[in-house]
Amino acid sequence: MQVSKSDQSKVEDKLTRRNFLGATAAAAAFSVVPAHVLGATGGKLNIAGIGVGNRGGKVLSECETENLVALCDVDHKYAAETFKKYPKARQYADYRRMFDRMEGEIDAVVIGTPDHNHASISMAAMERGFHVYCEKPLTHTVWEARRVMQKARQTGVTTQMGNQGHSNGGTRLIKEWIGAGAIGEVREVHCWTPKHGSYYWPDEKKPKKASLPEHVKWDLWCRPLPRQDYSPSYHPRLWRAWWDFGSGMLGDMGCHHMDAPYWALDLKNPTRIEPISTKVTAKRAPERSVVKYEFPETEDRGPVTLYWYDGDLKPPRPPEMEAGRSLRRTGILFVGEDGCLQSGHIGEDPVLLPVSRMADFQKPPQTIPRVKVSHPQHWIECCKEGRKADSDFSYSAPLTEIVLLGTVAIRAGRAIEWDAERMKVTNLSDANKYLRPDYREGVSL
Repeated sequence: MQVSKSDQSKVEDKLTRRNFLGATAAAAAFSVVPAHVLGATGGKLNIAGIGVGNRGGKVLSECETENLVALCDVDHKYAAETFKKYPKARQYADYRRMFDRMEGEIDAVVIGTPDHNHASISMAAMERGFHVYCEKPLTHTVWEARRVMQKARQTGVTTQMGNQGHSNGGTRLIKEWIGAGAIGEVREVHCWTPKHGSYYWPDEKKPKKASLPEHVKWDLWCRPLPRQDYSPSYHPRLWRAWWDFGSGMLGDMGCHHMDAPYWALDLKNPTRIEPISTKVTAKRAPERSVVKYEFPETEDRGPVTLYWYDGDLKPPRPPEMEAGRSLRRTGILFVGEDGCLQSGHIGEDPVLLPVSRMADFQKPPQTIPRVKVSHPQHWIECCKEGRKADSDFSYSAPLTEIVLLGTVAIRAGRAIEWDAERMKVTNLSDANKYLRPDYREGVSL
């Protein structure tokens, strides 16, 4: 019997390395292999990028050891540089169509879209057995963070959030030094980031009106939320400032700055979050803010208070700091009973304060394995070896939840009392509306 070219093409589409360990020329028998054990064959991952015009394209540049088989972006003009860089990758605007058409040809996805897309794309990818690398913050809302963590556990795929500082040696030093009592018991932490430049932060207080460019698939950009009018204040890069799509400066940078204290001090489930910020509107995040988190004592430590600062705000200069020195432009400060520890915003270059203490400081032995490759490459290694990445969703979803609770308090405009077990703000019922998104009709997780 003669097989037509169209039928032959359909057969070849199905005979892919993700679905099969091998096929002979006579080929009728095969073995099915889930994506998350592909690494056992020693092959390269087939990776698809979703949202590749900016940060997603940069992450893909660290994945070039693998096969970059597909690129998806709702704005092919904005993503043109990445498309040009990887001409062999198939191009899409809708990730759902890409998943359908390349079901057997994708092992893993890199997600670099705006925050409001993260959860829906991550869930769809995990349901198909794809490994997932998603930029920070992992989700746009607390409820979504809980859902993606649950889905990752159910599917067993390898996941990673893009808080690259977690793979830094400095973050691991901090955990080891704090654990060894280098500055005594820590009861206070300060995290700060400078004001965003105009590249990320719009000058306007309300979204500008403009005609929709032909090259932007706006309905896809808005998904899973209801469609809104297009504005250049949202796309291509200013969406972080608007609550509907981003999470302000706290959401953008909090998963970097809070990672080291979250890990070193096991900061789970704050009970009270108090905001201090400039003017907040229903649409736009504040230009600068201070947020105070209160974490209750545990069996292993006392209570901890963490302060977040953004804009041009910083914590007070600690008395332990020598004359002539100042706080870094962006960073983390641990205040202990026996001194302070300062680092950069992703945990890099930690030092004790006063710095003169470093001369006689007996560093504790390394007890935490070091990551010798980049954050995305660590995820790739874990995908192939069938093990958890260090910032997988079981770790990064609770971290994201802490960060996003700060945005809930900012939007509520007053301190909130948090019941983590019930996922509920107990003292201000109206604040609970910020915990879960209002998806468009027919869309759900």
